[in-house]
Amino acid sequence: MAEPQASESVAGPLYELVSEATTPTRDAAEAVSAAAAALSISDTYQTYLDVSAAGHPVYGAEGVYSNGRYREHSSPRIGTRNRDSSAERCTGTGNPPCGIMKDGSKQRQARKKTVSFSSMPSDRKMNSTAACMAFMMEGCEMKKVRSNSRMYNRYFLLDPDMRWLRWEPSKKDSEKAKLEIKSIKEVRLGKKTPVLRSNGLSDQFPDECAFSIIYGDNYESLDLVASTADVVSTWVMGLRYLVSYGRHMVGVVEPSQPSVRTSWIGSVFELADPERQGHIDLFRATQIIKGLNPGMRESRIELKFKELQKAKDCYGEGIDLDTFVEAYCELCTRPEIFFLLVQFSSNKEYLDSKDLMLFVEVEQGVEGVLEEMCREIVRKYEPSAEGRNNGYLSIDGFTHYLLSSECHIFDPQHKHVCQDMTQPLSHYYINSSHNASLLEDHYWGSSDLSSYVRALRMGCRSLEVVVWDGADCEPVVYVGSSVASQLAFCKVLDVINQYAFESSEYPLILCLVTHCSVPQQRVMAQHLKKILGDKLHIEPPNMEDHYLPSPEKLKGKILIKGKSLPSDSQDSEGEVTDEEEGFEMSRRMMGGDDKDQLNGIGCKRLRLCKELSDLVTLCKSVQFRDFETSKQEQKHWEICSFNEVDANRFANEFPEDFVSYNKRFLSRVYPTPMRIDASNMNPQDFWKCGCQIVAMNYQTPGLMMDLNLGWFRQNGNCGYVLRPAIMREEVSYFSANARDSLPGVSAQLLHIKVISGQNLPKPRGSAAKGDVVEPYIYVEIHGIPADCAEQRTKTVSQNGDNPIFDESFEFQINLPELAALRFVVLDDDYIGDEFIGQYTIPFECLLPGYRHVPLQSLTGEFLPNTTLFVHVAITNRRGGGKAHKRGLSVRKGRKAREYTSTKTTGIKVVDELFRASTQPLREATDLRENVQNAMVSFKELCGLTPAANMKQCILTVSSWLMNSERVLRVTVDLSEAYPTMEAHGPIPELLRKVLTAYDTMIQTSRTLIESADGVYSKLTQAQRAGLDFHEDLHRIGAREGLKGRKLQKAMESYAWNITVLKGQADLLKHAKGEAVDTLRQIHCAAHSCGLAKNGASTSPASPLLPPHARPLHTIHETEPDNTTLH
Repeated sequence: MAEPQASESVAGPLYELVSEATTPTRDAAEAVSAAAAALSISDTYQTYLDVSAAGHPVYGAEGVYSNGRYREHSSPRIGTRNRDSSAERCTGTGNPPCGIMKDGSKQRQARKKTVSFSSMPSDRKMNSTAACMAFMMEGCEMKKVRSNSRMYNRYFLLDPDMRWLRWEPSKKDSEKAKLEIKSIKEVRLGKKTPVLRSNGLSDQFPDECAFSIIYGDNYESLDLVASTADVVSTWVMGLRYLVSYGRHMVGVVEPSQPSVRTSWIGSVFELADPERQGHIDLFRATQIIKGLNPGMRESRIELKFKELQKAKDCYGEGIDLDTFVEAYCELCTRPEIFFLLVQFSSNKEYLDSKDLMLFVEVEQGVEGVLEEMCREIVRKYEPSAEGRNNGYLSIDGFTHYLLSSECHIFDPQHKHVCQDMTQPLSHYYINSSHNASLLEDHYWGSSDLSSYVRALRMGCRSLEVVVWDGADCEPVVYVGSSVASQLAFCKVLDVINQYAFESSEYPLILCLVTHCSVPQQRVMAQHLKKILGDKLHIEPPNMEDHYLPSPEKLKGKILIKGKSLPSDSQDSEGEVTDEEEGFEMSRRMMGGDDKDQLNGIGCKRLRLCKELSDLVTLCKSVQFRDFETSKQEQKHWEICSFNEVDANRFANEFPEDFVSYNKRFLSRVYPTPMRIDASNMNPQDFWKCGCQIVAMNYQTPGLMMDLNLGWFRQNGNCGYVLRPAIMREEVSYFSANARDSLPGVSAQLLHIKVISGQNLPKPRGSAAKGDVVEPYIYVEIHGIPADCAEQRTKTVSQNGDNPIFDESFEFQINLPELAALRFVVLDDDYIGDEFIGQYTIPFECLLPGYRHVPLQSLTGEFLPNTTLFVHVAITNRRGGGKAHKRGLSVRKGRKAREYTSTKTTGIKVVDELFRASTQPLREATDLRENVQNAMVSFKELCGLTPAANMKQCILTVSSWLMNSERVLRVTVDLSEAYPTMEAHGPIPELLRKVLTAYDTMIQTSRTLIESADGVYSKLTQAQRAGLDFHEDLHRIGAREGLKGRKLQKAMESYAWNITVLKGQADLLKHAKGEAVDTLRQIHCAAHSCGLAKNGASTSPASPLLPPHARPLHTIHETEPDNTTLH
């Protein structure tokens, strides 16, 4: 099956054709002649049709294979609910999706109400600044917020001469209830002034519905709240345009003057009108626009043409140039992207190289952006030749760029193997298939070789093969009652041998479930050795090792998992226990009783030949008894299999023991035989316990397979994902049922803004509402219980195939390494909400900034041209701003500050050691929190959110200086390691407060950078000293009278303390790195904004950094058994 390809340039060859053949000129005849010289007009038109028919390349090439449609499935009723009233539908208070989320109640928030662009007055679409000006001149009602937290309804409008903003009614004289446009310094979107951030107002309206106008020499604020986010976007867009451009040429908005965009569209029209008749037929016009915008429905395009013709009283005639241009601009302008373009544009309706550099670096988080890189983006995505020649990106080029793979939400670094593959095999999650031969369920499903091919191509690294006696002494493979569709064991091996390493070069584990007689077992062994040859791993395990070999060391090898005779057995055959899931299934099929049960797993005796036994080397199946027995007796090459019911019981009753067990040993979890429909268990329930092999029914699509396939994308889809460090370290504390923040792990805040959807299709098989789609979106977090959460957008009833949502959500992620984000798009229907598409992505693979999310169908195929447009911000990540930690803006003082502390073990000598680390733990917290609080204060005074980065702050200060009517001079002295910001002459009070906050931020950063080494050393020394007790802790505790539960509690507290010391040291190291990065950003921004003090000797490429700015290196501790902490 073909791998989905990412869009790398503008839509297909059509743009190359138009751009190469039609350089827009003032003389239309020259354009047509140039095009005709390159290729015939008929060829040109055929290209339009070809592109339209072929569709746009599919987004989302992460190297994940589509798993095909295995059977006709009705759309899942995810989120299905009874809708008793229209109010429930509007507010989204219906029942949550059944079985999707667990323990997400504490993160559930009331949804905010916003309205899409299509609900603007007169169904108006803001696709130009002229449209914004017209809307502002008509005016609208908004709430004016006073400093006393009271709100007043006022009608705001822009004067026709665009010099004044007025509002009415007002107690003031009409000449006083106005604001001069040229006095405006800045327009802020959201709650970014002290008035709007006040506690009395903060929760009364969503952030998207508020904006502030900063004006006058004293930087006063006019704080406003609109009824919808769309009204806010229109006012902010228009006012920013007037502030940056209109101040110098107020009143000069000439829509009649042809822009670069209209010139380019005109040249496309001329190519389709070779006879120069001045009009083209409706079919041709429709196909051209569809070719330029793959995914757009033809019926929508035709309807727009007919509407425009009817308005001009020329219905039924050919499409003239003006109608074609107007239709294109209305259909193909995405207002949310146009607003974004105006926000970053200097003063035009396009982005030049500097504007694009700012967007790519500040918003998209790309480091080291050069002007040449931006010019390459323009050359690649700008459709007009004039734009490419002049080096700027129009709204069409900007849209193509945002839709390209360069703005995909998935980090391209993770499309290749990017994790350390030299760790022991037990330190990885392994992509695993259960009953891989089946096409459907256990009772009615038939076996087929293509199922193995599909699983291997999807990155599966653990296959189950259930083998039975066959005719003519040839073993066969089948599952359950599918006797009629038996597969020859040798044929299965042929397929596995051919495709084993097509998608991944790392080891493949064959889980043999043998129900054969001894003679046919010998045939199995012969086939394995003959067909797999050198790929078969037959080297016995090293008795001196403590862990399994790494995936890197086992590249290209196939490991056999199964029963094995004792290593010292010399007999040709022997008896072993059979507690595998195959026996449990066969017992059910044949009506067996429940005798010989051990730990909930069926157990019987079977004969095993030595030839087959000798092929089992690193994955010897053994019976699990209890965790203590395994700790004392189990060898590192032995593996236990757990029924999902038993694994769930262990996860709930012994969460810490289960995690500790999986640090050294492999464990396999398989579905209970009660899942006769081949449904899937939730793999996250067992990944959180460290279980490496969670066997999934690949033939059954749905939520659980979405999680599994999405999860294994993060390491090049190689089938192996490194587990979180806290679950691998020999001495660490982690509970699988953690419901709060973890010791030593930096919780992160994920801020997701769902902006819009593109080309959402009608759900398959749904015909209740004709072509109408009323979509809404669930944003889900899957991970440890503390992280599981979900949020829901509103339902968009108008323009449902291209809806505008504009809703923001926040999620606290306590263990980022084990979290996954899932977008689910559903169609709101009274009968039952229908599935449209989904996309699942590991948290570690998210890219910040403005991103498009490709959507997949129920069975995994990427839906062509179907995406979501979102904005992502994550704590401690560059780009998209850094989402501040929850409650950070409150800026707790030291008395209210929460400090991480160690726990008492009850062992005197150990407790004295950890007690001595209390002070450095407090110092480390104070150093980090003081810098964070100072940075938040500085950002908020700059009118930015705590999610902003330092470059944005410096740019804001620079814009204030440039937009001031008075001469204000502020410089940044870069001659010192810690740059100072100095004012030359009198400055407004607000700017003086900004300078004071900047100085505080620099001083706290300096204290952190210069003190971090000493505190870090104290923490690591305490950690090292604590590790010295690891081997003898059990004996020391027993000597002091601890036993049973008290001794176990002492061991847990000890592991907690070690984890806290290591984690706090790592957080301090990270905080120092961020402080140094802040200084770099200040240097770069001061240079680029022209704020660097004259005579500064440093350059942006080599800023002067303090001597203490060297990075802190993590200390890797070596334990007595010579195992290294990773």
